[in-house]
Amino acid sequence: MKFDLTNTRIFLRPGITDLRISTDELLNLIKNIMGQDPLSGAVFLFCNKRRNILKAIWWDKTGFWTAQKKLEKHRWPWPETKAAVNEINSKQMAMLLTGIDFTQMHEELYFEKFA
Repeated sequence: MKFDLTNTRIFLRPGITDLRISTDELLNLIKNIMGQDPLSGAVFLFCNKRRNILKAIWWDKTGFWTAQKKLEKHRWPWPETKAAVNEINSKQMAMLLTGIDFTQMHEELYFEKFA
């Protein structure tokens, strides 16, 4: 199953999250710690201490979806601090899911004119 997240806000919680907690506890984390509205339709991403499990949760107007992916080898390139990253776009999420550490890449440059 594929989802089009092109126009969807995507937030990740830097650092570690105990992914054994319930969906309700994740929703409380989104609201109280991340300061976001779980019912906004945004996707929220969390990673465990070993950085081999990633969990996503989002609201689709009928209920909450939760998805989890466990890497059998290697680790997710996951930011440790909120200063590193908080909101990402769908391209960055695609890079993250393929193991590319987008936080280490330089920003794209746009020029108005060429000298």
